[in-house]
Amino acid sequence: MSSLFFTDTQLEAIAAALGDTSSGLTCSEIGFLLSASRITDVDPNATKRIRLYNAFAVDQNSRQDRLHVLAFIRKSVKPERYVSNPDRFEPMRVRVNQALLFAGLAIDHSGLLHEVRQARTISEARVRADELRADLVKRGVHADVLKFCREELLVNNYFHAVLETVKSVMDKLRSKSGLNEDGAALIDKALAGERPLVRINALSTDSERSEQKGFANLLRGVAGMFRNTTAHEARIHWNMSKDDAEDLLSMASLIHRRLDRAIT
Repeated sequence: MSSLFFTDTQLEAIAAALGDTSSGLTCSEIGFLLSASRITDVDPNATKRIRLYNAFAVDQNSRQDRLHVLAFIRKSVKPERYVSNPDRFEPMRVRVNQALLFAGLAIDHSGLLHEVRQARTISEARVRADELRADLVKRGVHADVLKFCREELLVNNYFHAVLETVKSVMDKLRSKSGLNEDGAALIDKALAGERPLVRINALSTDSERSEQKGFANLLRGVAGMFRNTTAHEARIHWNMSKDDAEDLLSMASLIHRRLDRAIT
């Protein structure tokens, strides 16, 4: 791994990912990490992506290896760096992996760098997204679920597609009920009680009232798995198979359909 070079285009992609304007490294973080990786900050007044590219290119060319650039990448995507702001970790890791895949590298959930099959004409993440979408289309899942089977959510696992789909379910319940709460509080106010704000049937029989309660419990379980759990546990430790993701996304599809037909 350490004896190879990054190509110019690979360095450009890595620098762009690390220096992303929305949630990439800050200017001060770049300065600190360049120093910690023993890379000279040759253009400190440039934009973040150009600053990083120039520093990487000069260091790699002068040293005739990419050891220091690899060190910078490792330090930039260490999970412990994001303890105070954990929501930054996954977007950073996803963006960097999209660039690294074309160099045959990837960062896993614990922040370790590994050699993987090199992407040449299409990223592995896009292939994974296409496969998942194809399987879900066969199942006839709701359109609001399919839109979350995106490449950027599926670089290394399926967790993020499922998480974003669960968020969309809660958004739809808020829209239907007119409430602003989230999680169990939203579900209880919107779906529970004698006169729920959102009704999946007429509630005219015991069976229909039981169905309403069961639907509310189903949403509580989903919210507990994917909203409450991730608020307390690091996302990097969550692993999910394609089969599990398909089953969970199909469940979300059922919830979306019932909410679409719900009475308010």
